[in-house]
Amino acid sequence: MSIDLTETSITEAVQRTFDGAEDERVKELFICLVQHLHDFTREVRLTGAEWFKVMDFLERVGKICNPTRQEYVLLSDILGLSVLVDLIHHPGIGSVTDSTLLGPFYVEGRPTAENGSDISGGVAGTPLFFNGRVLDPEGNAVAGARVDTWHSDGEGFYDVQMPERLHGRLAMRALLTTDDEGRFWYRSVAPRYYPVPTDGPCGEILRAANRSPMRPEHLHFWLHAEGFEPLITMLVRRDDPYVDRDAVFGVRRSLVVDFVQRDAGETAPDGTRMDEPFQTVERTFVLARTERALPH
Repeated sequence: MSIDLTETSITEAVQRTFDGAEDERVKELFICLVQHLHDFTREVRLTGAEWFKVMDFLERVGKICNPTRQEYVLLSDILGLSVLVDLIHHPGIGSVTDSTLLGPFYVEGRPTAENGSDISGGVAGTPLFFNGRVLDPEGNAVAGARVDTWHSDGEGFYDVQMPERLHGRLAMRALLTTDDEGRFWYRSVAPRYYPVPTDGPCGEILRAANRSPMRPEHLHFWLHAEGFEPLITMLVRRDDPYVDRDAVFGVRRSLVVDFVQRDAGETAPDGTRMDEPFQTVERTFVLARTERALPH
């Protein structure tokens, strides 16, 4: 019955429209979504004027999205949804490296790079040398793992945020491959803390809540290897002023590391005698095996 509905009966009426869904998971998702959405609306007694504001907000979120800016991803991030999905499926058990959210600045088609390369793309900044290693849960090297890495510059901007300055080039991101010992390494520039974009609809939420838009200094990684679960993670600077108040809730204690400050005149990890201060970061990543690759 879908006529003469009441405040309470409309929920079941809408849910019944999904009875014919061939995909049981689709049916489950929409029935639950309708239930919670209707319950929320009844609980807060949403007004017509507020509903119009919500529709306008969602329309503006969509309009500001483009290939290098995903405002819907940012909305998911600042509401904690992105990290919640990750925590449900990757609760952080055993020796496997903790995962966290992807963030809105990952880019397909990033350049490949040889280990030891300078991936800064010519961006000026404090030199940073990263040395990583990828292992399985038993401590064995994972050779041939593909490692995406990307980060901001020393002013907190990603390459896609400054296309005019970089003339459309990608910088501070690359795809590397681990060697026979599971190692990968590169040179770049040190990143910096930065605010998430606040010039769009998501910024309105942060200002309305009087929330900080800041993210702590970090490096992103996305690791893939045959026989292992993909790992999306990041490393956060231990002494960053925003380490305990990330605007998108992405910091996990196990992912906080030292960005070691080195003096001019010291030798960098690649053997270069540096004539300016630089930073070094080291980290071992442990991947989880896929179910079909688990040892018997």
